[in-house]
Amino acid sequence: MSVSAILLILINGCVMGSIYALMAMGMSTQYGVARILNIAHGEFIVFAGFVTFMLQIRTNLHPLVGLAIAIPVIFVITFILHITIYRRVKRMSPNMGVFEGNAILVAFGIYFIAQNLIQSNFGSAPAAYPFMSYAINIGGAAIAAKGLFVMLMSIVICVLYNLFLSQTRLGKAIRAAAQNPQAASLFGVKINTVMALCFAIGGVLAACAGVLYSMNDAFSAVHGMQFTTLAIIIVVFGGLGSVKGAIIGGFIMGVVGYAIGLYVDTVFMIAAFYIIILILLIVRPKGLFGR
Repeated sequence: MSVSAILLILINGCVMGSIYALMAMGMSTQYGVARILNIAHGEFIVFAGFVTFMLQIRTNLHPLVGLAIAIPVIFVITFILHITIYRRVKRMSPNMGVFEGNAILVAFGIYFIAQNLIQSNFGSAPAAYPFMSYAINIGGAAIAAKGLFVMLMSIVICVLYNLFLSQTRLGKAIRAAAQNPQAASLFGVKINTVMALCFAIGGVLAACAGVLYSMNDAFSAVHGMQFTTLAIIIVVFGGLGSVKGAIIGGFIMGVVGYAIGLYVDTVFMIAAFYIIILILLIVRPKGLFGR
């Protein structure tokens, strides 16, 4: 294999991996603190992508304008969903295990409603728009400029999110709630508020992933469950609740998935991911960085 071929796989794989990392970070945040395995996660990714797509084809505004619109909209929607539905479900559940099971059922309901709303408003046809449609030569490999831009934006978002978790008071409260919610509440952390905020932050990360994905590749209203499945696989691979695991796992899966799609076929990508997960669960059931 030539150096240019290796660079092509690594760079384009990292482009997809950076988007996968955002998808997984959002789901990891929602599950790690709020204890909600959000089956509807992919629908928020698709919705953000369509917001950007519609703005682009109707007004020709820069796709990042779609990000500025999708973030607050999805933050409000997910925050309201938590304080109105999930908080009530949690209050009615006798323990956290029962709540997690009930939360999955609620998420399935939200998934079906969201998918039907997206399909009825945007249709099922693939959506794509022109963005930075030129290539940059790196070591003999022709890399799409839009892919490099998307990867740069994803890395910036990942870094900012990790700084938020490590340096801010709210970030430290989120980490405390994830490690031991009972002890955190004794030290003044408002657990219900933190859980709602984490669910909304997970939605914001999904919005970022959706907008950046739309810049790089075509998508459709039926891609939601595929995105959710990818996020779950990466979260399990990296370790449940581990943000670092979601980032590293996303990049690894991106490179592996791109190589499989390039040399085998994209239809085998998810199957390959499942095989990797099965092997990892046998060798290290907690994932790469699980506790």
